[in-house]
Amino acid sequence: MKKVEAIIKPFKLDEVKDALVEIGIGGMTVTEVRGFGQQKGHTEIYRGTEYVIDFLPKIKIEVIVKDEDVEKVVETIMKTAQTGRVGDGKIFIIPVEDVIRIRTGERGEKAI
Repeated sequence: MKKVEAIIKPFKLDEVKDALVEIGIGGMTVTEVRGFGQQKGHTEIYRGTEYVIDFLPKIKIEVIVKDEDVEKVVETIMKTAQTGRVGDGKIFIIPVEDVIRIRTGERGEKAI
């Protein structure tokens, strides 16, 4: 099993979620996060004073999938989250040792 973490632009969340559901992903965790990479933030003017905004709002989507579904999930996220501009985000793939469903005690792929 693998954990696929994707950091995307907030306005792409619904599109990515719908695309993942369409390919059979039954659950995900979504978190509002802030960060920067190559995008480096931007400046804003508030009441005549300029402020540098270093950390930009992003969305982190976390999905646990079977090994054979990883590429399908990654391709779906890339296709739907991409705008072609700096700041589109990143995808991380992390090995998962085990998953346990608290309610039933099921383990492994049955618990996904």
